[in-house]
Amino acid sequence: MSYTDRARPYSHYLAHHLDNGNLNLDILDPLLERPLTEADFTAFADWQHLQETENEEELARQLRLLRRYVMAHIITRDLCRLSDLAEVTGTITRFADFAVNIALDFSYAYYQGLYGTPIGRYTREPQHLSVVAMGKAGGYELNVSSDIDLIFVYQEGGDTDGKRERSNQEFFTKVGQKLIALLNDITGDGQVFRVDMRLRPDGDAGALVLSETALEQYLVTQGREWERYAWCKGRVVTPYRNDITGLVRPFVFRKYLDFNAYEAMRGLHKQIRQEVSKRGMADNVKLGAGGIREVEFIAQIFQMIRGGQNKSLQLKGTQETLIKLAEAGILEQENVNELLKAYRFLRDVEHRLQYWDDQQTQMLPQNPEQQQRLAESMGFADYEAFSDRLQQHRKVVNTLFNQILTEPEEQNKEKGHELAGIWEQTLDEGEREGQLAALGFTDPQAIADRLEQLRHSNKYRQLSSRAHQRFNAVVPQFIEAAAQTGNPDATLLRLLDFLESISRRSSYLAFLHEYPNELKRLADIMGQSAWVAAYLQRHPILLDELLSAQLMETECDWPKLRAELAEVLEAQEDTEGRMDALRHFQHAQVFRLAVQDLAGLWEVEALSDQLSYLADTILSLTLDYAWHDMPKKHAETPSFAIIGYGKLGGKELGYTSDLDLVFLFDDDHPDAPDVYGKFARRLTTWLSGSTGAGTLYDVDLRLRPNGESGYLIHTVTAFEKYQRESAWTWEHQSLTRARYICGSQAIGEAFENIRRQILTEHRDTIELRSEIIAMREKMFPTHPPLQNDVKYARGGVVDVEFIVQYLVLSKSADCPELLENYGNIALLRMAAQRGLISPDLAEQARIAYRYYRKQQHNTKLRDAKKAEVDDLLLSHYAAVKALWREVFGEEPADH
Repeated sequence: MSYTDRARPYSHYLAHHLDNGNLNLDILDPLLERPLTEADFTAFADWQHLQETENEEELARQLRLLRRYVMAHIITRDLCRLSDLAEVTGTITRFADFAVNIALDFSYAYYQGLYGTPIGRYTREPQHLSVVAMGKAGGYELNVSSDIDLIFVYQEGGDTDGKRERSNQEFFTKVGQKLIALLNDITGDGQVFRVDMRLRPDGDAGALVLSETALEQYLVTQGREWERYAWCKGRVVTPYRNDITGLVRPFVFRKYLDFNAYEAMRGLHKQIRQEVSKRGMADNVKLGAGGIREVEFIAQIFQMIRGGQNKSLQLKGTQETLIKLAEAGILEQENVNELLKAYRFLRDVEHRLQYWDDQQTQMLPQNPEQQQRLAESMGFADYEAFSDRLQQHRKVVNTLFNQILTEPEEQNKEKGHELAGIWEQTLDEGEREGQLAALGFTDPQAIADRLEQLRHSNKYRQLSSRAHQRFNAVVPQFIEAAAQTGNPDATLLRLLDFLESISRRSSYLAFLHEYPNELKRLADIMGQSAWVAAYLQRHPILLDELLSAQLMETECDWPKLRAELAEVLEAQEDTEGRMDALRHFQHAQVFRLAVQDLAGLWEVEALSDQLSYLADTILSLTLDYAWHDMPKKHAETPSFAIIGYGKLGGKELGYTSDLDLVFLFDDDHPDAPDVYGKFARRLTTWLSGSTGAGTLYDVDLRLRPNGESGYLIHTVTAFEKYQRESAWTWEHQSLTRARYICGSQAIGEAFENIRRQILTEHRDTIELRSEIIAMREKMFPTHPPLQNDVKYARGGVVDVEFIVQYLVLSKSADCPELLENYGNIALLRMAAQRGLISPDLAEQARIAYRYYRKQQHNTKLRDAKKAEVDDLLLSHYAAVKALWREVFGEEPADH
């Protein structure tokens, strides 16, 4: 049995054309062995001859005949299971693109012959029409009997250059009208596509065509929320250079996380639901509950919210968007798999409904015969089995849709929050403070005063009515969430400060409104850490990280993260975009680590490693892209490297550590010093400059040769000469913790060789001890050794570091393992194993150092005050002092 005979029972349309001899099987049958390509469309008729002879009637006829063969091909291959959904939608979409371009070329040439070529008023260049496919046509998801939604845009105003002059607006209006007629008019041969122009600005009341300037002005001043969703799939299908993407993208994809999209999408869906209910369309597989539209909405809601921040979501197709959402961890992979299965099933059903009689319908049939044929065409024995599977898919879709888009706290909307009276002043002062005290607040009057001050603040008073509603809904929830923490007063005050700071940014208010379940997590975080609370206040975009499935995952693949960040940077259009992307990434990673740290998932050393990997990643990519953006450079790849000193060099970074950097280059080109000097300044700006997204790191360059009075960059040779001939002992101490970070590997290897040679030089140990002791005592005036300061106290952090640095400088010639950048704790153990220091004292110093770092860390992260001077702390100081005496041969001075 032939393919067409196998497909015939399931398509009246196909059977009709076969029976009436409207399809030449000698043409059709060979094509059924493979998918159609644009070459097949082009070869179907002599389109060029039809254009040149202006044979409009024959061109229209050939387009309709071609459509008949395309339809027969799609129907047959799909019903015979020779194709998948992607082929079906891709084929009909490519045919739509082809037909639009054939019709446009004919229409343009026709009116060009009458009126001349349209010329731009400012550029004085020929103008062309961009045809934008919207909806499913834009997303390569067209269904077989669909209409096509189009918008016509031309570059700029002006006039034609012919004898019968017309304005460009009039010229392109006539071109558009003829294009529509060529595709839309019904003749004896049928129709190519129904053309729908209602998505254009102002719909049927608007101009048929508009200039790019007019389109941009409309989107900026009048564009409505539903138009954002429409333009999300907008795709220019014509080949001319007009590129409207740049002016449409900011309208569709907001720079910030746009949680307002939830409300707008709900409004749009509510309208559809009302229409479905009014017209009795529950059996509509597109618009009914759990139908195609709900899958599309799930994909698009996240595109609207996150597409401005995550450019990988700026996609046209529903399936590819869902896949990307799973990859980004925004939707669970299991849920995406279910949605994809449902979507493909529903689209297959939709197509089989349309194959029946080439009608744009999504309604399930009522006729028993058609029901049975539909079930068989979907691979089921009967309609009941088919219907059961269909309902399973629709239930899955509708459940996920409701989870994502159902109005939060909907069940509490009418009765309101039980703590609303505290905020809304429906209680007198005594009742309010009594209720706050009952909730566990220790200073209810201070809390009540802060609420009162917030209620009368200018920021609150100037909110829009919608923002007022959201703000008023969030405050009682904040009170409730704070009351459940161990530090309710401080927690609520931080939450209220945060709320006030973001109150004019409607998207963040929308987030708090949309995700009430995240408010408890937010309260827990802010209650534990004033630093994190302030960090969130500076970077409220990080609220979104609370939703991430990876938030509490400590496994971190830094090479993979680097590759992902590189993709994001590559997608940016300018320097500012790249600088912002680096900052968003860095802030998100710091916040993720801080939240995990508060949850007790990190030891201090391991956390410092993570923060150091993060800094290395940022520095590496910043070097690459800052060089890429350099004007007037003499080489494609810089012979330049970044060396890290201090906490970065020793992989002991904290959350707020600055980066001690030294820049080296090795390049004989005469322009090299000037170019790399400018590059170093550019790098510093990229790293420490402030943009709308904040800052990355404070950069300290004072450890370079000759410090602040020295050059910003140095050749490898000059660096080596300085280290050998001019460097102070303290600079060699710093060198013990230095390491190559990124840039030229050859320079990195050269630096490491220099470092090893300098550190392994034989030194007079008595003189070295004297110099290090003197350097330590020089710190006393600016950093007195107070016992409650674990860094500078005698027996504290700095003393451990000086001991280790002395051991490296004096012993690494004989113990080269001390040269490795393993950190102070590991180096103390290695020195003990070599017999350089007492194993017992070394272990006690290791324990003390780890304790100090944890104290420093908690002071920053967990609101801990400076270390309490107790017996435990004093015993740690005593252990390090004992090691100091053993190494330096004298009691550590403290004045």
